[in-house]
Parts: sequence; structure tokens; C-alpha cells
Amino acid sequence: MFDFEKDYVLENDRVRLAPLVHDDIRRLNIIAQEDNLWTYFLGSSNGKDNFEAYVKDALSYREHKKAYAFSIFDKQTDNYVGSTRFFDFEISLNTVRLGYSWIGRKSRGTGINRNSKFLMFEFAFEHIGFERIGLGAHAENTVSIQAMKSLGCKQEGSIRNLFPSIHSQGRSDAVLLGMLKEEWLLFAKDELKNRL
Repeated sequence: MFDFEKDYVLENDRVRLAPLVHDDIRRLNIIAQEDNLWTYFLGSSNGKDNFEAYVKDALSYREHKKAYAFSIFDKQTDNYVGSTRFFDFEISLNTVRLGYSWIGRKSRGTGINRNSKFLMFEFAFEHIGFERIGLGAHAENTVSIQAMKSLGCKQEGSIRNLFPSIHSQGRSDAVLLGMLKEEWLLFAKDELKNRL
């Protein structure tokens, strides 16, 4: 059973995910101001203009048992580089979603995301026992969608016209992806581990 009161720390030789705390406003603020970081984060999920409010909202969601956010620390460079979280806990269905993930420009393509997601999948499936992890992205965010597929996530469908289009007029879909516990245990874990 997931315990919102517990400070879960997930780590391997490359990254450490620790519960997001108020001090992370200072630690992550410079990265949070990078151009294009928040392009596909709409509404209250966009932290560029008021990063302090973004972190305070994340902490409030944990307090109200709605989400559990982590800071991402790169052990190789000795720097805080981003954030990610579990959210939409459906305890009765034994499912959760993973998202609100962002990483600074210099850390993209370095294995930080892959290592972070590996730790989160392993924790959620093997330590907590969730049966399913859902993920999603703005349909125009092709880089994020491809990254999720490269982790072993399966595309499951879309929600039509959920978002305003970012790069044109009109509306855009949300692309839905997921990972099942049996997929993780049977093949996805080993495949991803070999790519770390």
C-alpha cells in the first residue's frame, strides 16, 4: 500500500529521486526558467511563470493524497535536474499514473529520464504492487511520446481535442500510454535495464 506520509527515496548509481520539498524551489528554479521547458504543460501544470506556486501545489497534492512528486538528482554531475511524480492514484483499482516529468536541457538524452522511469516502474510494480501505470502526452509532443514508447510503454488510445494546439490553431489530442505489471515483470524491466 502506498503511504503518502513516508519519504520514499528511489536511487541507483546514476540518479536519486527524493520527495519534492520546499527547498527544491531554490534548487530547481534556474532550470525551471529554461525556454521551451514548459511548452506542453498547460494550465496549473506550467511552472515557468510562478515556479514557487507550482512546487507548493505539488506539496499540497501530496498532503491531500492526490499526487507524490520527486526531485531528480543527477549523481554524475552532482546537480538537481528536474522533477516527476505519481498522480491519479486509484487505490480501489490498484493503478496510478506517472507524469508531470521535466528535465533540464543539459540533462536530456543522457539517460536521466530512462533511469528515473526505471526506478519508478520498479518501485510501483514490485514494492507497492500496482497493476498498471498510465502515462500520457500532448499529441504534438512527439519527443515525449517516443521516449515513453522506448521505455516499453504501449500506446493505448487518445482523448480527442483535449488540449489547445501548441503549434497551430484549433485543438489537439492527448495520447494515452501504459505499462502493465505483467509486461514489466516478463520483459520490459530486463529490456530497459539493459539500456541503462
